[in-house]
Amino acid sequence: MTDHVQEQEMEIEALEAILMDEFKEIHSGESGLNTSKRCFQITLSPQDDDPDQSTTTPVLLGLIFSHTEKYPDEPPLLNVKSIRGVHTSDLKILKEKLEQEASQNLGMAMIYTLVTSAKEWISERYGQDADADNDEEEESTKDEVIVPHGEPVTVDTFLAWRERFEAELALERAKLMPESALTAPKEKRLAGRQWFESGRATMKGATHVNEESDEEDDDEIDFDDDDFEDDEEDMLEHYLAEKSDSSTHSSKRAA
Repeated sequence: MTDHVQEQEMEIEALEAILMDEFKEIHSGESGLNTSKRCFQITLSPQDDDPDQSTTTPVLLGLIFSHTEKYPDEPPLLNVKSIRGVHTSDLKILKEKLEQEASQNLGMAMIYTLVTSAKEWISERYGQDADADNDEEEESTKDEVIVPHGEPVTVDTFLAWRERFEAELALERAKLMPESALTAPKEKRLAGRQWFESGRATMKGATHVNEESDEEDDDEIDFDDDDFEDDEEDMLEHYLAEKSDSSTHSSKRAA
C-alpha cells in the first residue's frame, strides 16, 4: 500500500531545497483553493534573476498547489496568480495547461515538473527576447510603409505635359530648318513636319527627334497626330514670322 503522506512530505522537502526562497507555505485562505490542508506558493519569473529584485523583474507569477489525500495517484489542487504583470487571460490559459499536464503525470511526484513547465511558458510569453522580437517586427513593419511623393499622373496632367512637349518639339524642328525655308513664299514653304519627314534635316537632328518620337509612340494613351497638327503649324508659322521680321529689320538696318 502506497504511503501518500510520506511521498508528499518528501516532495515538499525536495522543493524547499531546490527552490529555496522562491518556495513558501501560505495560509489556505490566501491560496484560492477549496481546501483546509497545507498550501504552498512558488514564485516564478521569466528571467533567472532573484524574484525579490522588483525593480528589474517586470513579471512575477505565483504557482500555488496543495496535495490531495491520494496525491500523486490523483492530481494536486492548482492555482496561479499574478504577483506582477501577468494578464488575467494568460492565467487562465496557464492553469488549464498545468492541470492537463498533471493528469498526464499521475503516479509520480510532479510539482517540480509543473514548475518547470510554467517557467518555460512565462519565459516564452513575457521574456525579454519575445519583447525584442516584437519591437523588431514593429520596426520592420514601419520600414515597409511607403509614403507616396509627387503629383499623381492623371489624363489631364498628361495632356498638359504632352501639349508642352509638342510645342517644344515644333520649335526644335524649326531651328533645324535652313534659312532658305524662312524666306520662301508661304504657298511654297514646307510645313515643319513635311520638311522634317522629307529627309532634308541633318542626320544628327533627325536621329534626335526620331528617338523622342519613338518614345512617345510607346505611351499607353494613343493620340492621333492630326490632333496636334493644327497647334504645331500655328506655332511654327508664328516662329517663322518672327524670324522673317527679324531678318527684314536686319536688312533694313544694313541698307
